[in-house]
Amino acid sequence: MSVSHGPITKAQAAVLRTVGSSFSIEPVNITPPKGDEVLIKISGVGVCHTDLVCRDSFPVPLPIILGHEGSGIVEAVGEDVVGLAPGDHVVLSFNSCGRCANCSDHHPASCLHMLPMNFGGAERVEGGQICDSNDEEVRGMFFGQSSFGSYAIARELNTVKVDSDLAIELLGPLGCGIQTGAGAVINSLQLRKGQSLIIFGCGAVGLSAVMAANALDAGSVLVVEPNEARRLLAIELGADRAIDPFTVEDLGAAIREMFPEGANYALDTTGQPNVIASAIDSIISGGVVGMVGMSKPDAMLPTSLLDLLSKNVTLKPITEGDANPKQFIPHLTQLFKQGEFPFDKLITTYPFEQINDAMKDAGSGKAIKPVIVF
Repeated sequence: MSVSHGPITKAQAAVLRTVGSSFSIEPVNITPPKGDEVLIKISGVGVCHTDLVCRDSFPVPLPIILGHEGSGIVEAVGEDVVGLAPGDHVVLSFNSCGRCANCSDHHPASCLHMLPMNFGGAERVEGGQICDSNDEEVRGMFFGQSSFGSYAIARELNTVKVDSDLAIELLGPLGCGIQTGAGAVINSLQLRKGQSLIIFGCGAVGLSAVMAANALDAGSVLVVEPNEARRLLAIELGADRAIDPFTVEDLGAAIREMFPEGANYALDTTGQPNVIASAIDSIISGGVVGMVGMSKPDAMLPTSLLDLLSKNVTLKPITEGDANPKQFIPHLTQLFKQGEFPFDKLITTYPFEQINDAMKDAGSGKAIKPVIVF
């Protein structure tokens, strides 16, 4: 492999060396960007549930730098980059090939190469490397960024310019978790003014869905969430009612008190089959159930095809909120500026040195959306 020429960027990165282990903060050397690559000085990076899954079980090449909700300032660009320049404030989103039928039709969230492009199979432009202090290669390009570090290499395609008057260190989650929840409501379900919605689970994705529904001036919004603090926050962010599923004798009956004929839409963020079944039961005939939660590989729905057919229910799996980040992330920042999308209320910040604490708090639910700041 030929090695790119130019100044090496010395950075600190949280490296995962063995499955299920803590991150090791180590010095790394990053060769300069080439082709469509962009070098970003990271200001902040969100912790997403996917980072925990890939740390603990989902097979990714090791050693690797995870992190896929990065934001920061462009430091340098490759020779093929035309829309970005050093000094630009940017949010990093998911990777896509940019060439398949879906990408060409402006649907990068349905990229035909989504899995290899995001979970460690994508490579840097030829000659590009990230190496540790022993000059051994460390895998990058996780979700096209690997942003658990002071610098990251991304592609122009998944690097989104944002206004410089925003707090750049807090914007990273707009590239994945918050985009997923808001996009599920706005892009996937296409909720309209006055329509009703039930949201199952109020983590960062579910609460982002609440804010999006409120921004759309939805009708009644109900959340189903066992955590009391999150139920209260959901009400603050625009939900009309919040139910603890473990304290009601009959969840279906409690939902029907609010929606006797069923809601127009339901959104599951849990991935749990019994919860998805409750979502199906809770909507009106002809309604749509959006599904963004990650289920176990062998999970099966306790609902028959006949039930789905007789009720005329649509099940809509959703990836990355069906968003085109280049358009959708700026839209969310404008809603934030207008006071209609206060996503900052979900965030708890941690210094980079406490990244393992942030991961722990994300896993336990202590923090809704941890953000590592540099």
